[in-house]
Amino acid sequence: MGERKPAAKAKADEVVLLSGGNPQIAKGYGDGPVKAYIAAMPGWKSDLGRRIDAIIEGEVPGVRKAVKWNSPFYGIEDDLWFLSLHCFTRYVKVTFFRGTSLEPVPAGKSKHPEVRYLDIHEGGFDEAQFAAWVRQASGLPGEKL
Repeated sequence: MGERKPAAKAKADEVVLLSGGNPQIAKGYGDGPVKAYIAAMPGWKSDLGRRIDAIIEGEVPGVRKAVKWNSPFYGIEDDLWFLSLHCFTRYVKVTFFRGTSLEPVPAGKSKHPEVRYLDIHEGGFDEAQFAAWVRQASGLPGEKL
């Protein structure tokens, strides 16, 4: 019988992209894991991720951050989240956990009654509307996840 070769491993500093191009980042709390996720977002999505992160930091001083389930989460307190991100092949999905309480309500519906989604495609980011939603969302009760 032939000798088995070990499976190829990613280098320590390489990030694996999961299906749809979502970066696989280890679970962690704080700015570091979120910055690592954003840096690993493919193509134009990384610039978008940096802009989203900057808007959230500007609108919510002292915002808490974490990466859970390969997605950045933002909240007012640890483990009480108002928003998360996730990369897909053609867009970045923003999840507002209390989205039905926002004005205007983001268009993307969910099977969860209060959740609403914002799908951001290349060149289609309304920063002013996003900032308004972030201000509103950060003032609502967070979702425990």
